Amino acid sequence: MTNNKNLIKILFFFGRPLSPLYSLLMSFRAWLYARGLKGQERLPRPVISVGNLSLGGTGKTPMVIYLGRLLKKAGLRPAVLSRGYGGSSKAAINIVSREGGEILLSPQEAGDEPVLLARELKIPVITGRQRLITGRYIVEQGLADVLIMDDGFQHLALARDLNLALFDAAALPERFWVFPGGPWREPGTALKRADCFVINGAENINKERIKSFCLKLTETYPGRPIFRGYYTADSLIDPQGIQHPISALPPGPLLAFCGIARPESFFQTLNSIAESRVIETASFQDHHAFQEKDMISLSRQARETGCTALITTEKDMVKLNALPLTLPLWILRVKLTMPRDFERFVLAAL
Repeated sequence: MTNNKNLIKILFFFGRPLSPLYSLLMSFRAWLYARGLKGQERLPRPVISVGNLSLGGTGKTPMVIYLGRLLKKAGLRPAVLSRGYGGSSKAAINIVSREGGEILLSPQEAGDEPVLLARELKIPVITGRQRLITGRYIVEQGLADVLIMDDGFQHLALARDLNLALFDAAALPERFWVFPGGPWREPGTALKRADCFVINGAENINKERIKSFCLKLTETYPGRPIFRGYYTADSLIDPQGIQHPISALPPGPLLAFCGIARPESFFQTLNSIAESRVIETASFQDHHAFQEKDMISLSRQARETGCTALITTEKDMVKLNALPLTLPLWILRVKLTMPRDFERFVLAAL
């Protein structure tokens, strides 16, 4: 993992001369939409966009799950619009799940995150490259009262009623170096489109760093609220697929593995409840398509280091069901916790 990070830093360094050009192109694109020179359509249903500026993870999937549960609790019928990154289904409209939880596509077809969202929320989840097309479908079919657009900050063709810009507390930027010179999709000025800012993972970072970053956001974008989200270990799923409280984690050393954008966040959360029993870790690329050889390698690594079980994330779990395992596999369910004023802020915008 360290070697990959060093390689990325080197690539960003050599890509830095091109960063201003890409930044200019993205700013010009946003300007065209803002001026009405590129079409933006508003659907007759409220749209909440969950997105960010970074190429890495900022907790978008936990936020979509949080919003889906919040909206259902408020008596609304939400649906999720996802691009379906990593899925093989390339149709304009791919129905991952229907209302009630019936899942129609596999993780290989839909992508791991849409299937996870469908399992967790039991609401319609639709994938497709153009969220405007999938949004129209949801409205025409009468499937939802509110649309949640996953990873929608740059998808400007669909107007939104609430625009959330997420940050990872462990990777707050000093400067917004835009791709290919850095990990940012747009320059920092794009944040003026946000209705609020959310800093996720605030439990695992220097509080002074967060405070400094929040002050900078407030000075640059006055009046935009800033909320902090916290990840907490929610429950465990045992090798038979049964849910248990955190206290049910069996004794013995563990090998933790995952294929998510910020593996450090998962390992830190796990260490907070496993009492330092995680003695081995393995991280893969985000959206990694696990194969039988991966599980054989992980099991061998676990046995050689004395680990008695494996543990991973819910997002990775959806891709492991058909793979053979020689050691028990546990799943850690992590929940995003938001302050009550964020809940009121979201519902007031609809």
